[in-house]
Amino acid sequence: MFANFYQGKTVWLSGHTGFKGAWLARWLLSLGARVHGFAQPPATTPSVFEQLGLAQKIEHEIGDVRDAEVVKKSLLRVQPDFVFHLAAQALVRYSYEHPLETYAVNIMGTAHVLEALRSLKKNCAAVIVTTDKCYENREMDYAYAEDDHLGGHDPYSSSKGAAEIVVSAYRRSFFGQSPVRIASARAGNVIGGGDWALDRIVPDCIRALQRGAAIPVRNPHATRPWQHVLEPLSGYLWLAASLTQNNANATLATAFNFGPDQEANRNVGELVSEVLKSWPGRWEDNSDPHAHHEAKLLMLSTAKAKRVLHWQPTWRFETAIANTVNWYRGVNENAAVAESLTIQQIADYEAAARAAKIAWAQK
Repeated sequence: MFANFYQGKTVWLSGHTGFKGAWLARWLLSLGARVHGFAQPPATTPSVFEQLGLAQKIEHEIGDVRDAEVVKKSLLRVQPDFVFHLAAQALVRYSYEHPLETYAVNIMGTAHVLEALRSLKKNCAAVIVTTDKCYENREMDYAYAEDDHLGGHDPYSSSKGAAEIVVSAYRRSFFGQSPVRIASARAGNVIGGGDWALDRIVPDCIRALQRGAAIPVRNPHATRPWQHVLEPLSGYLWLAASLTQNNANATLATAFNFGPDQEANRNVGELVSEVLKSWPGRWEDNSDPHAHHEAKLLMLSTAKAKRVLHWQPTWRFETAIANTVNWYRGVNENAAVAESLTIQQIADYEAAARAAKIAWAQK
C-alpha cells in the first residue's frame, strides 16, 4: 500500500487520541511506520484510542497544540519524515458554547505546528487537516472546489476557514525553499466505528440503539457528503506520500478535498434509515426551530484529487454504513474485538481499492 512509503518512516501525528487520529495511527502501524502521537487525553468514554490499545503500540505523548513551545519541542525531538496535523476542536454545537477555545485550538494550534515545522531542517511531508465546512457555504446545489471562497457561519466553520488561510500564508511566506512540503486536506462528513462524540448523528444512533430507545434526529433533511473514515485517511496518506517525490510540483503543495461521490450526498433521515438496516430500531424527529444554525446542504468537489492524485473513493454509501454499524455491533457484543475488527476493515478497504485499481493501492 502507498508504494511502501511509510515502511520504517517516522510520523508525528497530532490528535491521535481522537476518532480519525486513532484510525490513522492504527493504519500507519499496519503500514510499518513508527508513530509518535501528540494530543490531549481522549475526550470521550469510551474512546477508540483506548479500545485499540494504542498507548502501548505507539509513542504516546500528552500535549496541547495551544502551547507553541511544547509543540516545537516535541516535533523537533521526533524529527519526523511525515506530519499529520489532526488535533482540533471538531464539533459545531460545542463551538457555539466555547468559541474562544475553538479559535485557539483550530487557528493558533495550526499556526504552532507550522511554526515548529519552520525549524525542521530535513525532508518532511506535512498534511494539515481541516474540514469541508471551511467554505463560505451558501447552501446551493453546488459542490465546493478548492479555489472557492473560505468562510463559515459558526465559530467551528470559520475557525477552519481561518486555519486554511494560515496554512496558505505560511506555505507561501516560509516554505518556498524549505525541505518541508505542506498541503492541506478538507474532508466531508466522516463516519466509522469508534466515534463516540456528542452531537454527531452516528454516535447518537448507536447510543440510542444500545439502550433500545428511539434515535433522536435534529436535522433529518440536512444533506451531507457522508464517507467512511478510511476514505479521507487514504487521501491524506497518498497526498503526503506524493509530496515526498522528487518530481512533486507546486500543485501538490496546496489544498485538496477528499469526499465521496455524488451518490453519497444523502440527508440525515436517509443515513439513519440505512443504519437501521444493520441494527434494527426506530428514530424520531427532534427538530428544534430555535436551535443554533447548522447548514442544511453541503457538497464537495473531488475533481482535483482525482485529476492530480488519481485518488477516488472506494466504498459506496451503503458499504460505508454497513461497515460502520458492524464495527459498533461487534464491539457491543465483545469489546475485545475492537482492534481485530479495525484491522480487518482496513484490510477489506485496501482490497477493495486494489480491485478498483485506485493509484495508492497498486504495487
